[in-house]
Amino acid sequence: MAWLEANALFNPDDLHNRVIGVCSALGQHDSGSHLHRMGQLLFTRQGCVRLTLNNGALLCLLPPTRAAWIPAGMDHRAEMKSIVDYRSVWFHPTHYPALPRHPAILNVGPLLRELLERIAASPWDSDWQNGIGWHLAALCEAEMCSAAQEPMMLALPQDKRLALLAGDALPPPLQQLAVRCGASEKTISRIFRRDTGMTYQQWRQQWRLMKAVELLATGERITDTAQALDFASDSAFIYFFRTMTGMTPGRYFSPQTAP
Repeated sequence: MAWLEANALFNPDDLHNRVIGVCSALGQHDSGSHLHRMGQLLFTRQGCVRLTLNNGALLCLLPPTRAAWIPAGMDHRAEMKSIVDYRSVWFHPTHYPALPRHPAILNVGPLLRELLERIAASPWDSDWQNGIGWHLAALCEAEMCSAAQEPMMLALPQDKRLALLAGDALPPPLQQLAVRCGASEKTISRIFRRDTGMTYQQWRQQWRLMKAVELLATGERITDTAQALDFASDSAFIYFFRTMTGMTPGRYFSPQTAP
């Protein structure tokens, strides 16, 4: 198995193969901003990963049993606040041109999961050009391209006056935000439309959803999560979660969620 120790120095670009896979587990980890010449598919068996991409312009949350696709050449930073058991597979874009060109959080079905486990456990000098290796990589590419995407991505406003929204604190209602950042509500709304394609209220709701998934994935109770995100009750939070995802929190984190 290509097991990677927590303190190991590793760069898949140095291994000069068209596919590279690793298995690992990390806790309280911050990768810092970096990039690879290979595209990366990061699958979490357990735990949650916060990803910041594209020079801080895009925030992504990788929930348990899902996968994040990071295209080749895109800078990214991975933060893990608790133990994350993961599998990571890198693909050289020259040999797999059909891979998505944009980042995404993917739903992982049983077949894609088995492929990721098999590839991640393979030696780094495996032959991916012939025989079973070729078939595994080609099937994995096809499954990635057809996988459903999950709404766990959030564009961040780039105006310096809104820098306070980059932290972990719950974004305030629009009226309070205008007072705190010294810009009018109309100006803030215009910035959000321009930078994120959303209204501020839509953006704030998406932020709350992603934070809710992060809190629940790291062991917080529904009651505590609802309070932290300023919901009036547990039932109000569950209704919000179901409206945003199409399922209850319990169903969302069930191993059988993948379609």
